[in-house]
Amino acid sequence: MTEVRKPLSEEYAVSATRLYGKTGIKYLIQMTRFNNPIQEIKHRMYSLRNGAVADAMRRMGAPYKIIFGLNLPQLTALAAEIPPSPQIADELWHNDSTRESRLLAPMVYPPEQFDISVAREWVETIATTEVADILCLKLLKKMPWACTLAEELILSDREMYRYTALRLMFNLLPERLAETRAYAAAELERKNPLTAGIASALVEEIDFITGSND
Repeated sequence: MTEVRKPLSEEYAVSATRLYGKTGIKYLIQMTRFNNPIQEIKHRMYSLRNGAVADAMRRMGAPYKIIFGLNLPQLTALAAEIPPSPQIADELWHNDSTRESRLLAPMVYPPEQFDISVAREWVETIATTEVADILCLKLLKKMPWACTLAEELILSDREMYRYTALRLMFNLLPERLAETRAYAAAELERKNPLTAGIASALVEEIDFITGSND
């Protein structure tokens, strides 16, 4: 059943025009129940929560105070309801106590407004491979400077930086095949538990693309 929306009040229309487009109904997330869109987004997350998944993640050591247990298709659908906004994305990203906020942030940041300095700041606070995967898949791979960032990160002493670099390189295939394989092979030599899996998969994928296994 199609939801019937009440006309926006004059007071709300000012903020809605700024954040949600001239009609105020282009996106489904609106400040209808709460005072700001982040609270409304959190309410939507709560309505979609999966307690069993959340509990399983906690048992596996997920480092979050709040876990709603949403999966990637749910998060992608929720992102489609949110107006692209650097402000909203930044608030979500810095809400690092909530798993879904971290994963949703890259999906609502307008790519044309995302620059490498913000990317560096975000990468610095990545705590899990899941967050790195989503950041690379949903945002970093779209950037014209993605290769530059990946090559910066792969040279770091921090294992999460290198994991993020390898994941981003994977998302950028088939670009720079030779260079990427060399980086992945070098990472395999480190025998680092965090990066070994992605490095091995990257080498195998490049060998398949180039026919090196034939």
